[in-house]
Amino acid sequence: MEYLVTMTTHVPDGTAQQEVDEVRAREAAHSAGLAAQRHLLRLWRPPLQPGEWRTLGLFAAQDAGQLEEVLASMPLRVWRTDEVTPLGPHPFDPATAAAGSGTEFFVAFTLTIPDGTPDQVADDTIAAEGRRVTELAGQGHVSRIWRLPDGRTLGLYRAADEAELASVLRSLPLYPWLKVQITPLSPHPSDPGINRG
Repeated sequence: MEYLVTMTTHVPDGTAQQEVDEVRAREAAHSAGLAAQRHLLRLWRPPLQPGEWRTLGLFAAQDAGQLEEVLASMPLRVWRTDEVTPLGPHPFDPATAAAGSGTEFFVAFTLTIPDGTPDQVADDTIAAEGRRVTELAGQGHVSRIWRLPDGRTLGLYRAADEAELASVLRSLPLYPWLKVQITPLSPHPSDPGINRG
């Protein structure tokens, strides 16, 4: 099973910079080991406020218990709190995606089919959405899609910038029925997705 983990680190006041640097170095080495074990799949930095230290991680584990063991093994856990979101399978998750370029974005979708929409129209539009997502994956714009516990859909998209992303999203057949929440993602130095040879 896959999990999205928001990891927020608060280094205690008065902690020596040398200690911080040592813990971060151990964290990077340990992350590489977790990636080799296929527990740590990706790491990103979300937009941060000054002084904030937050990372988003995509993890794989058999269950929540194993995930907690993985997270507890990470050196930064002594200063960190973790918010775990289980990710469910989505029928539109691309089996393969072309390598893309540009910025990655998490896009959370809330679908509201308008009252009175005939079932056939809704079914046809949803089917067209699946075909369009496959096309976008082939173009390197869609990497992954999951179901969130609250019923929303989460997609990992890639685009040159927010303007191109907006154009990509507008091309989705379901777009008129979607409310979207976009989180731009910055590269993380320990991301297995960029460090894998």
